[in-house]
Amino acid sequence: MTAKISRRELIQKSLFGFGALSLSVGFTGCNDSSDQETSALHVNFDHGVASGDPLQDRVILWTRLTPSDLSARLQVTWQIALDSQFKQIIKSDKVITSASQDFTVKVDATGLTANQSYFYRFVFGDKISPVGQTKTLPTSTSTVSFAVCSCSNYPAGYFYVYREMAKQNVDVVIHLGDYIYEYGADGYATEDAAKLGRTLPTDNNKEIIKLDDYRKRYALYRTDKDLQALHHRHPFIVIWDDHELANDTWREGAENHQANEGPFLDRKLAALQAYFEWMPIRPIDDQHIKIYRQFDFGNLVQLTMLDTRIIARDKQLDYADYMTANGLNAAKFQADLTNPARTLMGYTQRDWLLGKLQQSNATWNVLGQQILMAKMLIPTELLLSLAAIVSGNPSAEALNQMNTQITELVKLKIRLQQGDPTLTPQEKARVQTVAPYNLDAWDGYFVEREILYGTLAQLNKKVVVLAGDTHNAWSSNLYSKDGAFVGVELATSSISSPGLEKYLSIPLAQLQQFEFAFTTLIDELNYCNLNQRGYLIVQFDETRVQSQWIYVDSIKKAEYVVDTARQYQLSFDKSLLPVKTAQQVA
Repeated sequence: MTAKISRRELIQKSLFGFGALSLSVGFTGCNDSSDQETSALHVNFDHGVASGDPLQDRVILWTRLTPSDLSARLQVTWQIALDSQFKQIIKSDKVITSASQDFTVKVDATGLTANQSYFYRFVFGDKISPVGQTKTLPTSTSTVSFAVCSCSNYPAGYFYVYREMAKQNVDVVIHLGDYIYEYGADGYATEDAAKLGRTLPTDNNKEIIKLDDYRKRYALYRTDKDLQALHHRHPFIVIWDDHELANDTWREGAENHQANEGPFLDRKLAALQAYFEWMPIRPIDDQHIKIYRQFDFGNLVQLTMLDTRIIARDKQLDYADYMTANGLNAAKFQADLTNPARTLMGYTQRDWLLGKLQQSNATWNVLGQQILMAKMLIPTELLLSLAAIVSGNPSAEALNQMNTQITELVKLKIRLQQGDPTLTPQEKARVQTVAPYNLDAWDGYFVEREILYGTLAQLNKKVVVLAGDTHNAWSSNLYSKDGAFVGVELATSSISSPGLEKYLSIPLAQLQQFEFAFTTLIDELNYCNLNQRGYLIVQFDETRVQSQWIYVDSIKKAEYVVDTARQYQLSFDKSLLPVKTAQQVA
């Protein structure tokens, strides 16, 4: 169905903005002859279907059409049914899309029943999209289950992790960001792309900066059959991280945005427009900037999704800015780190979050957000060694020296924990003089984290924090500066982006020793996996939270298996203290 640009498009742009919900034909009051099918127009559903942001009575449905005529305006029918054969269609309508939305379609299917599974599809002429399955949230429930993931880099490897997630019987998939990466063909983690058959197309193989660039990158990712399978199977609840825009994004810039790439604001608006066009997320504000929102799974789980990246984040601190001829200017660094004016969430979002926590009557309060919240403090001398290793091509001698250093520090830390009276002040200082290893995480925003922790302590509430970003799996206990225990953090590994094994060149034979060192030297940390790609399952009932990390053995082979030997689980009671020791799952 084709037409020239008309008043319908003007209504769409002026009232709803870019990346908004698709405009119903019924809303426009028009159905003229320009909407009729033409035999010359060919349309495919090359990018599958998706659903997201489920509520008790509605869910977002998404697809994208690929037409032979890019000047066309397309009238598309959407259907939602109780059965996969669509014999019991309960909702159907027609909507309009065109090049102004990159031919994406996004519908808020309302009037649905709580805690109900549905099937949905889209129809254009004789073309029918793949069938998707989705589910509304419950008004009351005794169990809730999430599959949690982040960091999917197309050239870095196959999306086998998505394929495995599609097999799980969960309520929703929570994607914590870095759904795409902005780099060009010679950028981050692209060294095996040609061998894997996952090179970037010639019209999109440079760093993406403009709207058309971002749209094409999403289009590439959404051709991946494993990602499509996961979208077809489960509704998503998503947030962005930095690579949906540029590496290490903050409010007014990014590490991977240079002056010769144009105004950062233009790039930011382009990236966010493409995000809202291509992701099954419900628009919250007219500018399509606000992304923090809440989902209630009855009174069992209150899931609060946060933006710790784009809206209001102050620029990250950098150790290099505090180096002098005599070493680190610790006084200045400490003053800036504890500056109460620095913000990660912004005051508006922070007040909103604290209000939601105060009002919550849920059994479990869950924060879905991008970055590690735990205090990942490591001995300062080890931090310097790690920085040197990561910044260059380390020699075997340098790696051996670091391994020796780690062994010494672990032995000293164990002796300290055991109360060894023979430890010298110098030996104690080696393990007690610590610093955050990642200033891009909550560790770089000390005061705001303490404000959140203080509120939780005052309300006598504990949270389960979900995190991504690092490409490694972690579990930590969360403590305020005053020693109050306020919750646990469960962090997922990546879909395909490499982890610490790439940066630190850790031989597999030494890997478990290195992981033991991390959990020993970092006080809040109780589990980590530093080299595997995978995802996280989190299950809630009235008395317990169970978390399980699942990994694949490879993302760069034609075949793969789930690495059952390294699956790992932690279980927590209502106090969120571990119910049992972490164990491998056979």
